[in-house]
Amino acid sequence: MSRRAVPGDARPACPTRPAGPRRVTIVSAGVGAGHDGAADALGAQLEEAGFQVDRHDFLDLLPARLGRVLSGTYHRLLTAAPSGYQRIYAATERSGSPGPVVRALFRSAELRMLRAIGPQSQAVVSTYPGASQVLGALRRSGRLGIPALTYLTDFSVHPLWVAPGIDAHLAAHPVPAAQAEALGAARVLVTGPVTAARFAAVTEPDRWAARDDFGLPHDVPLALLVAGSWGVGPVRESAAEIRDSGAAEPVVVCGRNTALAEQLRADGFRYVHEWVRDMPLLMRACDVLVQNAGGLTSIEAFASGLPVASYRCIPGHGQTNAAALDEAGLAAWIREPQDLASVLTGLLGGPLGERQRAAGLALFSSGASPVAAITAVATPAELPMASRSRQLPYRTTKLAATALAAAVSLGIAAPLAHAYESDPGRLSTAAHRLIERYEL
Repeated sequence: MSRRAVPGDARPACPTRPAGPRRVTIVSAGVGAGHDGAADALGAQLEEAGFQVDRHDFLDLLPARLGRVLSGTYHRLLTAAPSGYQRIYAATERSGSPGPVVRALFRSAELRMLRAIGPQSQAVVSTYPGASQVLGALRRSGRLGIPALTYLTDFSVHPLWVAPGIDAHLAAHPVPAAQAEALGAARVLVTGPVTAARFAAVTEPDRWAARDDFGLPHDVPLALLVAGSWGVGPVRESAAEIRDSGAAEPVVVCGRNTALAEQLRADGFRYVHEWVRDMPLLMRACDVLVQNAGGLTSIEAFASGLPVASYRCIPGHGQTNAAALDEAGLAAWIREPQDLASVLTGLLGGPLGERQRAAGLALFSSGASPVAAITAVATPAELPMASRSRQLPYRTTKLAATALAAAVSLGIAAPLAHAYESDPGRLSTAAHRLIERYEL
């Protein structure tokens, strides 16, 4: 999909949806891998249920290459300024809603969003907060005539996940459901999580075969250490502390962070992987998962029957997810290094591990599912689409530069705007640098 601005006089016709196969649109975002991973799993299950599924990346719906700026700067914040990211995240939690700059940014995507959904869809599902904000605005204004749902990919719910106008919010567990309700979310449903079908509990023979496939030893417990698709956070420290604890041998997945993988190998770690294409198989080979973000990989571990520990969590959602998972009894949050050995030992062979393994597997045996909730609200054929609004032309003016700077923070387009709105000079400088960096 083009990132060029849509002409200001573009006014698509107002079609009527013809009868035909059931169709759902999913809007995700290529910010890390968790939002896309959840969308992949949802799409696969919807197709199995007989739906045709259209997929779109919210970053592609933003004008003037802002999606690339958003993702790239979020990455740099996590790697180069984690303490600043934590302050920004906390500030937006307190504010509870997008500021005027961010609302302007979201408005720039509205017409593209309508065109992406198209006249055939019977429901649209968002797995990304920014997309939910745009869909909610379109529903409130009457320009989107089909139900819009949000699938909450995290166990903690940031206020920007809750968008007025969204018809239903789908939560994996009562803990995030309660958080969403406290934030005023409409129609919160506990549907259980969604993940790829290959993530499943295995027998001991399957575990040894998986270890052989990855060249892993049979005679020691293995702790699978993950840090998201970007390999962010103090991963080297965590790997060293797991090794030195004597509880398990670390198996480290660095995602696309090849520099981190090289550093770990230079540090003497034997089992270091970059991007792993067969993560279900690697999870079968390991005995416990140690994670720092609380996203999709934790859900995959629950489905695989792995106990989970949160350790040295990244700022913002990493820490709030760790707290929510701990509250739910699904993952132990190790707050202090001196507790690492005892908690890992308990997860590997004690009652703590058995309780968490059972709680994780129970998420997938409740009978509820996001697909059932989506099917229940997907409207039948012959529902007319609401008229679509005229989009204002987007140019890289001073206002666009302000929106650009606002777009580069949380991965949901809000925190930097809130952080800078009290200091316009800093915002102007940040915008100028970003424009130069991305040649806008």
